[in-house]
Amino acid sequence: MPANDLSNAVDDRDSGDLDITWKSDRTAIESIQLRRLNQILASAKTQPFYRERLADLALPLVSLEQLAALPLLEKHEMMPEAVGSAGRIFGLPRSRYTRYHQTSGTSGFPMPVLDTPRDWAWWLECWRHVLHAAEVDESDVAMMAFSFGPFIGFWTACDALVRSGALVIPGGGVSSETRLQMILDHRCTLVCCTPTYALHLVALAEQLSIDLAASPVTRLIVAGEPGGSRAEIRSRIEAGWGAKVIDHSGASEVGAWGFGSADGRGLHVIETQFIAERLHFDDATPLGRPAQDGEEAELVLTGLGRHGGPAIRYRTGDMVRGYRDHAHDCRFLFLDGGVLGRCDDMMVIRGVNVFPSSIEAIVREFDGVAEFRVIVDRNGQMDTLAVEAELPTDRCMHLSELFQKRLAMRVNVQPVDQGSLPRFQAKARRLVDRREK
Repeated sequence: MPANDLSNAVDDRDSGDLDITWKSDRTAIESIQLRRLNQILASAKTQPFYRERLADLALPLVSLEQLAALPLLEKHEMMPEAVGSAGRIFGLPRSRYTRYHQTSGTSGFPMPVLDTPRDWAWWLECWRHVLHAAEVDESDVAMMAFSFGPFIGFWTACDALVRSGALVIPGGGVSSETRLQMILDHRCTLVCCTPTYALHLVALAEQLSIDLAASPVTRLIVAGEPGGSRAEIRSRIEAGWGAKVIDHSGASEVGAWGFGSADGRGLHVIETQFIAERLHFDDATPLGRPAQDGEEAELVLTGLGRHGGPAIRYRTGDMVRGYRDHAHDCRFLFLDGGVLGRCDDMMVIRGVNVFPSSIEAIVREFDGVAEFRVIVDRNGQMDTLAVEAELPTDRCMHLSELFQKRLAMRVNVQPVDQGSLPRFQAKARRLVDRREK
């Protein structure tokens, strides 16, 4: 099959019983990775973006260690030259693509992404791991609690659920109240949404005197932001819904790369479909150095099946704490706590490294449904951190004390009126940075 073949086929040699695949030893996993890496590199070398970039690369590679000699791929390099054009890695003729979506625009304006039928089939194969972790089958009824738009994650999840045999209820274009009623009316057993929106529905259900814990929902697949693998957030969602939370992570640029571990404490990287590197970047090592097990580092991914848009050594911007040596039955790389935060979101406040996701974990530990916003400002030469929360004044004082205890720094928590802060259905954007750039 040519590297850019448009058939719906995917490489089925790695797509059998996932219970067996997940327990493969490191030698078997790396053999699959090397074979598929050579295939994706052969595809990439024929496309404009990579032609010069990989001009000196001799194929086939004989070991995975050779991947480290290739250049890292950063988001700004992928951005199109003209507004509305696809990212530069999508270099096949326009007629080869049948799917148009775009990134969520978290780190800038949305970037169009394209997929061939073969690439789309690969996306669904990645999602099969997520659904397997959630024990999804043809008996399930799944609520897609999203406003469907061009963001790719909604569509891949929907198609993967249809492929699994589940009945899919699209929740786009309706209010949150209507979604709750649809969940009850259709006896949904599975809900797909962001952690933030799952908590919002808990709060709304309480206002409407709906007992979500008594609903047929037994599982929630959450994605789009950190939280599903954070004990404080996960426990709040599970208590409110009376259901198990399964975390998931992916990126429009690279694919659906991770699924929640059995104990809910982290993510596994789908290593038959991706090669994961954990690199630590600093002034002394601008090209990155491999991180040790347990060391916080940036996740760098190489997708092994998107031939129409190869992402080779892509800097995801996600901060993780990974372990190859772990006690989980699934032998794929384990990321303790899932995605810890974004490297470009990290703030240094009075010498303390702070991620917005850490702030949220503390808020959720204190109150599972309170809406909040993080305000970063500068007083003279010193950065300051404050939190606005829809809580009474006395509870804001107690939350401030909890921040002091957890972060070893003082955080001014300011009460605001109930319902005054923005609500989010997709990725929540609760950070307001008022510092001069």
